[in-house]
Amino acid sequence: MRGIRRPVFVVILMGVGAALMAQAQISVPLDDAVYFILEDAEARGLCAPLPAVKPYRRQFVYERLNVLLDAETGLSERERLILERERERFAPIEKTGFTFSRGFWHIENKSRSDASFDLEAGVQAELAGSGAYDVTGGKAHGGLDAIAGPFVRGDLGAHISYSFLIMVGLYYAPRADIPDVIIRPQTGDNPSGNDREKRGVMHGEPYAYFPFTYRSKWQGFVSYTESIDPGSATGWPHKVSLSFNVLTELTGSVLSDAFLFRFGRLDREWSGAVEGSSLVLNKSAQPFFGVDLIFSPFSWFAVSSLTGILEYYDEEGIKVSSSKFQNAFSILMCEINYKNYFHLDFGSNAVWLKRFELGYVFPLTDKFLYQNSVGDFDNILLFGNLKLQKPGLGMLWASLLIDEVSMNKDFFIQDRQMYAYQAGVRALIPQLPFAMITLSYTKIEPYCYTHLALDHNPWIEGDEVEESYTNHGFGLGYYLPPNADELKLRFEMMPLPALRTHAQFQMIRHGATYGTSRVDGSSYQSEMSGGGRDTNPLYKKFFLHDGAYQWFFILKSGASMRLAKTPLTLFGEAGVVFSYFTNISGAANSGASSSYSRIDTGEYPAATSLIATLGVKLVF
Repeated sequence: MRGIRRPVFVVILMGVGAALMAQAQISVPLDDAVYFILEDAEARGLCAPLPAVKPYRRQFVYERLNVLLDAETGLSERERLILERERERFAPIEKTGFTFSRGFWHIENKSRSDASFDLEAGVQAELAGSGAYDVTGGKAHGGLDAIAGPFVRGDLGAHISYSFLIMVGLYYAPRADIPDVIIRPQTGDNPSGNDREKRGVMHGEPYAYFPFTYRSKWQGFVSYTESIDPGSATGWPHKVSLSFNVLTELTGSVLSDAFLFRFGRLDREWSGAVEGSSLVLNKSAQPFFGVDLIFSPFSWFAVSSLTGILEYYDEEGIKVSSSKFQNAFSILMCEINYKNYFHLDFGSNAVWLKRFELGYVFPLTDKFLYQNSVGDFDNILLFGNLKLQKPGLGMLWASLLIDEVSMNKDFFIQDRQMYAYQAGVRALIPQLPFAMITLSYTKIEPYCYTHLALDHNPWIEGDEVEESYTNHGFGLGYYLPPNADELKLRFEMMPLPALRTHAQFQMIRHGATYGTSRVDGSSYQSEMSGGGRDTNPLYKKFFLHDGAYQWFFILKSGASMRLAKTPLTLFGEAGVVFSYFTNISGAANSGASSSYSRIDTGEYPAATSLIATLGVKLVF
C-alpha cells in the first residue's frame, strides 16, 4: 500500500532505491499474464486494491508478488509455484552480461557513490498468423504480423527509468472497404454546412480475425511491399505491407511512490473494472504520446491526469488526412478505495483541437467544467466506474460514460443522448488455480464516441475537422463501435506456471453501417447534422427496430504460455463465428419502432466462419 511515509524513511528509500531492481519504473505490457494474477489476488483480498491506471510499473508488480508469496494462507501449492515463476521474471538482474532467460544484455555502472546507471539491450519480436475459413461462401482468408526490432532501457539513478523500442514489420490484414456510404444525411432545406449530405468510405472488419479484435501494430501508414515509395503510403495493409512502430517512455517516482510521472508513447488502460473492460481508455486503443501524472497521497485515494497528442488515420494521404485530424487528448480521474470492498473512480476527459490550451493541460482542471470558459469547440465526456467486492467470493461492477446528453421527456429515444454503460459480475472458482468466470453486458448508444463536425473553428483552417473519440482510426474507448451491445461470458485459469487459458462466448449486435437499411449513428465516422437534433424523426433510436442489424455469436478458446527459462511466449486462439442480419419491414431511420425478422440477402448475408490464430513472441 502506498502512503506518505516519515521523512527519514524517504531518505532511506532514496538511498537504496537503485538497488531494489533494474528498470524499476518501466511499464509492464498490458497483455502480460501478471495483470490477471493480480486481479485474482485482489478479488481474494490477498493484496491491497489495485490502481485504476495501467500499465503498472515493474517495481510495483514485483512488490505485489512478494506480498502474495509472504501470505500464510489463501494460496495452494500450485499457485505458489505460479507466483514464484512470475516473480522470477521481475526479479533484479544480479550479473553483467547476457541473460538467456531474459533475452537481453545487462550493463551496470556503479562508479558514482550516490547513484547507479544501468542499461539493458536486446531484440523484441512477434510472429503471428491468423486464418479464417468462410464455411458459407467456401473462401479462405489469411492475416500476418511479422515484426521485430531492437530495444534499450535502463535506469537514470534511483528513481527514473527509460525505454526505447523501434519495430519494423510486415503486415497483411485484408478487409472490405465500402465506398460512397452516407456519413451524414442531409437535413433541412439549406444543404450547407453541417446540414448537407456527406459521404465517405466505411471499413469492414479484417476477414481473418475475430470481429472487433484486430489491433494495428504499425505507426502512421503502411507501404505495399510491391512498390515501396512515398507515393504508395496508405492506411491499411490490404496487401503485404511494410511499416514501423516506436514505443518509448521515461518514467519516474518520488516521495516514496506517492507521485509518479511518465512521458511516452505506450499502451494504456484507465477506469476498467476488469482487464479490457474500460469504456473511457481501453487497452484495445492505439498508443499515443502523452504525459501521465499520478498523485496518491493516501493508500485509499489517488488523482491521475494524462494529456497527449492523438494520431490520424491515413485515409486520404499524409497531408490531407492529418489536416482534418488535429486533436489532443486530456483526462482527469479520481479514485477512492475502501479496503477490498469498495472502489469508485470518476472523471472527465476531452478530445480537443491542438492549441495552447493550458486548462486542458493542467492536471487538476476538470475538463467538463473548463469547456464553459473556452467555448463549445471540443468533444467532452464524463465517466464513472463503481465496483463492489466480497473478498474470496467475487464482485459486481457498473460503468457509465456520457458523451452528450440533454435531459428531456424523450431521453431514451433520441440519438443525441450519446452514452455507454456496462454492468458485470465476476466470481472466483475455488479449487482451481487462479480461476475466474466473468459475465458482463455492454451497450454503446448511437453516435456515442462520435462528434459533430465543425464548419469553422478559430484554430484550424479548412472546412471541417474531425473530433471523434478515436486515435489512428481505432476507438479510444470500448472496442465496440457505436450502436452496439455485447453479452460476454469468459472463463480464465492458470492451470500451470506461465500457462494462461481462456474460453469465451459473445453475443454482439451492431447496426448496419452500409446498404439500403443502414442505421444512422452506427460507426465512429457517423456525424449528426447541426440542426433538428431534438425534433427530426431521423434522430430517433429504436435498437434492433430501426433498420438492419448484424448479430454475431462467437465461441472461442485460447492459451498463452511462456517457455521456461526463455524469453519466448507461445499463444493461440481458435473458434467459430456465426453471424446473420435482422431487418424491419419499413424504411430505416423512419422514427418509428417496427418489428424485425431474420434475413439472408446478397446485401446482408448470413455467414459461418472458422478462425484460428497462432504466434510466438520474443519479449522482455
